[in-house]
Order: sequence, then structure tokens, then C-alpha cells
Amino acid sequence: MAVGFKPLIFNESVYGHRYCIKQVGLALKVYANDHNDVFPSHPAGYGDALLLLSVTENYIGAIPLLSGPCYDWKAFEEAARTKGHVPESECGRVYVQGLNQSNNPSLALIWDKQPTAGGDHCHGWAKLTAPLLREMSLLDGSMERVLEKDWPAFARKQIELLVEAGIPRERAVALYTEKPKYTPGLTAEQLAAKP
Repeated sequence: MAVGFKPLIFNESVYGHRYCIKQVGLALKVYANDHNDVFPSHPAGYGDALLLLSVTENYIGAIPLLSGPCYDWKAFEEAARTKGHVPESECGRVYVQGLNQSNNPSLALIWDKQPTAGGDHCHGWAKLTAPLLREMSLLDGSMERVLEKDWPAFARKQIELLVEAGIPRERAVALYTEKPKYTPGLTAEQLAAKP
């Protein structure tokens, strides 16, 4: 069976931590430590902000880490090579720009756009029975995993935290309603519904 045959179960990370969110979270923290506690930001979007981890002082080490499960990292490689643009639609993770280390530490800074069976930290045959979930790195540098069935309630709480942090509500909602490649995303109406 080819890897990637059933992307929500046998995604590209079946054999290891190809898209390890822990490493991305650490790179973001180190970047902020070196830049007056401000996380990377770019006017062209969060794809280009994430690319700063690779092209400035090489905080990330490996470009595939910038993407996420079920997404190709070629857009990052090409943009790094040509000093080009990484569209947010090509990013396998959603990243929140405009935050700094003094914001609420329980804010999700970056998360997998695509839910996968067990996430990147679930390997081998365990993926066959693992529930769909998303992995994320919180602002405090910790990693969290949220089951897809719990995602709407989690997203509603995170949107409120982002608004408290000064992110415009429509931008906060847009971050949590981005549609992944293989499964439908949440609508603004679903996020507005009570848990």
C-alpha cells in the first residue's frame, strides 16, 4: 500500500514525525525570543510569516516541518529558493500572526489545518483505530491535541481569546473556518452556535 493512499489515516507522517508541531512551536518561541518577544509576521500572509523561520536565521532546520499532515511542502521550498510567496491555501497549518509572548499562554499559535487519525504523533497500525484530531502548539510552547469532535467548542473558545488579544473577530473566525484539503471545515454559523 502506498503512503498517502488514505490521507486521513496513512498520511505522509506514518513513519515518523515528518511534520512535528513540537519543533515548529519551539522554532516560533526561539524566533520570538530573538525579536523582542514578537512572533513572525508578514504582510503577505501567514505562509510567508512561517517561511521567515527558514529563510532568515534558519530557526526550523527542515522545510517540511513548516507544512502539515496531508499537505505538500513544495510551496515552501520553491518560495525559499526564489524568495517568492507561500499562499495560505498551500499551508498545512494555520498560524496566527500578530501575537507576542505576553499574550494569553493558552492561545493556540499554530495548528494542523487537516485533522488526521491520531495526529503526527501516532504511528503504524495504531492509526487505523485512532480518532481524528488536530495537533497544535500553544503560545506557551506546549503541544495540545484536540479531537475533531471537540474542535467546534475549542475553536469558539480560541476565537474569544484571540479577540481579547486584539485580533479582529472576523480575522479570528476566518482562521478557524479555513477549509482543509480533504474534509469540510467549520462554517462561521457553526462557530457562532452555543456548545
